[in-house]
Amino acid sequence: MTRTVAPLTKDLVGLAGLFLTSGVTHLAKPDVFEPLVPRSLPRRRELIYVSGVAELACAAGLLHPRTRRPAGWASAALLVAILPGNLQMSANYGKRARRTGTPGAQAAFAATLARLPLQVPLIRTALKAAGR
Repeated sequence: MTRTVAPLTKDLVGLAGLFLTSGVTHLAKPDVFEPLVPRSLPRRRELIYVSGVAELACAAGLLHPRTRRPAGWASAALLVAILPGNLQMSANYGKRARRTGTPGAQAAFAATLARLPLQVPLIRTALKAAGR
């Protein structure tokens, strides 16, 4: 049984671009991500580096037809795996917004909350690359 490879569409290129940008940032400025790693997880800096490398690998894999399917599965799994970090980011910004009460802090908190549902279309795009 031969399966067709998902075509390289704009949304897949966009997802690869997001992973590329984020992956480079994880490796170049890991301190930006450290507050987002839940405190219960060990070896937080190493997790940041690993996730950055994983994002770069997913980006590259999504762009090539021979690796698009496994990269799609890996991308979906990675997006699910980083969800706790996104939730932690919202919690951090929520605390800051409550503490300071400034419009900027409240806007940043609102932005982190608005970002959470965006994981759904990103995961959907990754699954499309996987052939689902």
